[in-house]
Amino acid sequence: MVKTGLTMEHEYHAVIVGGGGAGLYAALELAQHSGLRIAVVSKLHPIRSHTGAAQGGIGAALGHAEEDFPEWHMFDTVKGGDYLADQDAVEILCTEAIDIVFELERMGLPFDRAPDGRIEQRIRAGGHTRNFGERPLARTLYAADRTGQMILHTLYQQCLRHAVDFFDEFEVIDLLFDDGRCTGVLAWELATGEVHTFWARAVLLATGGWGQIYKTTTNAVTLTGDGIAMAWRRGIPLEDMEFYQFHPTGIYKMGILLSEASRGEGVYLCNGLGERFMDRYAPTMRELAPRDMVSRSIHREIREGRGGGPNRDCVFLDFRHLPDEVRRAKLPEVLELIQTYVGLDPGRDLIPVRPTAHYAVGGIPTDVWARVVVDERNRVVEGLYAAGECACVSVHGANRLGTNSLVDILVFGRRAGRDMARVARERPASPRSAIPPSRALEDLSRLLKGDGRESHVRIREELRQLMDDQVSVFRIASGLQDALEKIHVLQERYAGARVADRGKIFNQDLLEAYETGCLLDVAEATVASALNRTESRGTHYREDYPARDDANWLKHTLLYRKGPGDYDFRYKPVVITRFPPRERTY
Repeated sequence: MVKTGLTMEHEYHAVIVGGGGAGLYAALELAQHSGLRIAVVSKLHPIRSHTGAAQGGIGAALGHAEEDFPEWHMFDTVKGGDYLADQDAVEILCTEAIDIVFELERMGLPFDRAPDGRIEQRIRAGGHTRNFGERPLARTLYAADRTGQMILHTLYQQCLRHAVDFFDEFEVIDLLFDDGRCTGVLAWELATGEVHTFWARAVLLATGGWGQIYKTTTNAVTLTGDGIAMAWRRGIPLEDMEFYQFHPTGIYKMGILLSEASRGEGVYLCNGLGERFMDRYAPTMRELAPRDMVSRSIHREIREGRGGGPNRDCVFLDFRHLPDEVRRAKLPEVLELIQTYVGLDPGRDLIPVRPTAHYAVGGIPTDVWARVVVDERNRVVEGLYAAGECACVSVHGANRLGTNSLVDILVFGRRAGRDMARVARERPASPRSAIPPSRALEDLSRLLKGDGRESHVRIREELRQLMDDQVSVFRIASGLQDALEKIHVLQERYAGARVADRGKIFNQDLLEAYETGCLLDVAEATVASALNRTESRGTHYREDYPARDDANWLKHTLLYRKGPGDYDFRYKPVVITRFPPRERTY
């Protein structure tokens, strides 16, 4: 590390931005190549990354509990994504998932075990079936209901073993380019307020999602879309941003996730009348239908007057028929969340739930090696990669199946690491040059030194309420147009935002103000894309266009921002190899 000019400078073969599952797996893959210097730069300690919130498990066609094949997993993923997923990428996902599981096992991940000693695979997750839709299938591997946390611990320990360098509590604020090639990143060290330059031959964005654009969400407060906002500001398009998944079972009014593993163990949904209402909407799969269908079904029950609770605006999870030993052994974290945040006993009480913003299906467009692409011809940005929730290789299409998020981050995190290792060896060292003008640095300086009168806290809260009200499970053109116009007003107000803390050391006020700017950009991209797609597909349900329209909309959207409120939409064809679109029934 050397100090030159206004920044501290570091040089690595590869830099990973984000310390969750995708970033750690990529770092580990790179670190196993001798001679490569690897850095993970993250605004959190890796063990605090949001991968740790993944309770349900990993979907992989091992066939331990019952007969299974990757082809069945592939079909379920394509169908669950309402036929918008790229099937070449889905085939990679479902095939490599099996090897990923065994590799994690060899690293020491403590999977639950079946009586015969093999990895337990008993839980059925939503949308996973045998024999191309015949009936629900047990495909989920897990470590109790703390699978994500175990993945983080396992990968982090292995990265330490292989001498990966970690820069924790660094907020990456900009990408560096030289003649179209990505050459590194700018990062703000929260502990000191100093700006650091990380030069690298390859950079991976693994910055997670952006659920904080919504008021009611399962996402941690750190998930503010920093990575994709940074990419969009540098002219990289965003793909399929209209698709944002709502999880059916968030704790009522809080949004805290109660895992799909509960329904996989046999927990029911019932309405205010005590009816197990999913029989009406998905008679074969019932509670194990894909999340978009279950979320819409819950909203319909509430709209039609069959909700429960004092305001008739929730439904219930019923655990009462499950044996106590099953609840305690298989769902310990779910029970703890219910008891801590609701104060109810699942063995005796119905648990109030309502859909909650959960998962970003779109993101930074990539190819199957996680290389960022910038147009409909899949032109690659040399040296820049993205993996995990911030990326869109389009294995999820228009809706993600439960357990496929962990598969996604692991498969494509590892693939990113493998290709980055190749680039790091073949590409010459990144040229060190003067830091070009950076909007991010300008924003930080303006927020820190400006005398604006707007509260960034108020702007953020107004944005999140707006998104809850107008860009939720059901959408309509008038609401989306109103939301987009109000976001533009919020952006104008944000230009006059202030921070109370003018210090440099651990300035949380400044960090949250900066994140609010990222949220405004990401929300703008989400709403503009939702207004543009005039059909209903997967998580994107337009009440004014309630039918899926394969003739006009079986394609991916790429959104470019030309100027304030001025957008350019381009389109990529969906890759269809084995499963042509058909009616999506469960």
